[in-house]
This record gives sequence, structure tokens and C-alpha cells, in this order.
Amino acid sequence: MSVLRAEGIVAGYEPDLPILNGVGFELRAQEIVALLGPNGAGKSTLIKAVAGLVPISAGQVWLGDQEITRLPPHMLIRRGLGFVPQTENVFTSMSIDDNLRLAAAILLKARRAERVAAMYQMFPALAARKSLIAGRLSGGQRQMLAVARALLVEPKVLMLDEPSAGLSPKVAAEVFETLKQVRDSGVAILLVEQSVRAALALADRAYVLAEGRNRHDGPAAVLRDDPIIAHLYFGGDPVAQPSPAS
Repeated sequence: MSVLRAEGIVAGYEPDLPILNGVGFELRAQEIVALLGPNGAGKSTLIKAVAGLVPISAGQVWLGDQEITRLPPHMLIRRGLGFVPQTENVFTSMSIDDNLRLAAAILLKARRAERVAAMYQMFPALAARKSLIAGRLSGGQRQMLAVARALLVEPKVLMLDEPSAGLSPKVAAEVFETLKQVRDSGVAILLVEQSVRAALALADRAYVLAEGRNRHDGPAAVLRDDPIIAHLYFGGDPVAQPSPAS
């Protein structure tokens, strides 16, 4: 069953200059799907368009059985779509606790303390530093806080843009382990990731974009050894022709 689906997305930052040209994907329940592709492929533009941050000029997006195309970000959050941008995803001048309580303000007052407590249970490293200013956190800790803020409102889907950017391989691996726990808790995940090997080790399936279009897709275990991946990222002649986007 699809929890998030996009079809024929045409989108870009400037009118009549689309970065995406008919892109689509499907995310199923309790699944991690990665959006891959070389620099400039349109990965971040796609996830931001779904999040309501980049104008969509054609195509449709569905969250479950609800069409959410062109809804503003605050309405998408209320519908159950969480988004963690690559940068500026926490308030650096505020404490961990204040970051979480601010994110909880969208909830009914009676549920706020309960949801903040649930995030501390899920992220014990944050619980041990509640009063620490977020700007003093390490890159990995800051990413954990950003994920916790997004999960506070119990989204059906969590989208992340480059969650491992700027992190050491060890810290990135810790972030990816956390995302597995989030998936196992019942939240489907769509992520943009430049680290191909790490993304394919984490994801159930992946879509590969090139020049703003779907180029290839399939199970992550299959794509790890697919010659088309090597061709798109490193050049050379592909051994096989790309399959049409599903």
C-alpha cells in the first residue's frame, strides 16, 4: 500500500525553467526509499517540491488516499508528512528541550509533554543534554534533534534531505541506524542521499534520477551491483539499458 506517491512532477524554482520533468516515485508502508543520482539530478528539488517548498507546475502527489499537491508546508505537517531539511533544521540558539517543546506546540496541549517524553525515550543522548544549546551539538546530535522534532507530531511519512551531509562515516552510520529504528516504529522514510553505498545499504528500494527525470529504480540489494549506477555516477558505458520508471 502506498503511503506517499508522486506522478509526473514538473517543478522548479523559476517559472518556465523546470528542474524536474515528469518525475515519479512510490513509498510504501514501513519502507525506506532512497532518491539517488549525480549532482544536479533534481533529488533535493523533488523532495522539497513534495514538502511544499518548491512550486509544482504539473503532476500530483498523494499522501495515502489524499491528494496533497501544492498544499503549504504547515498543512502537510498536519496531514502527517514530516520533513527534515539538510540545513537550518534546528534552532541553534535554543536548548534541546526548547527545540522539542516548540515543535510540540502544533499538538493539543494535553499531548505535548507526552510526545516530548516519547522523543527523549527514543533519543536518550538528547535526554542527557536537555539544557544544552543546540548550536553546541555535534553534527550527528544535531541531526538526531532534527529528526526528533519532525517525529514529535507522529507523521506517517518522514522525508530527509541529505541526512549524512558533513558527518563522518561513523556518525553517519549512527544516524542511519536511528532511521532504521524510526522505520521499524511504523514511519515510512523517503530520503535524498549522495552517499550511494550507504543509501543502498539502508534502503529497501531506490529511485535514480538524472537530469530531472527518472532514470532507473529497483530493490536496493539489486541496485548495489547494477552497472547503470556506476555509469550514472562515474561515467563509462552501461552494460544494460535502464528500465522505465515504475
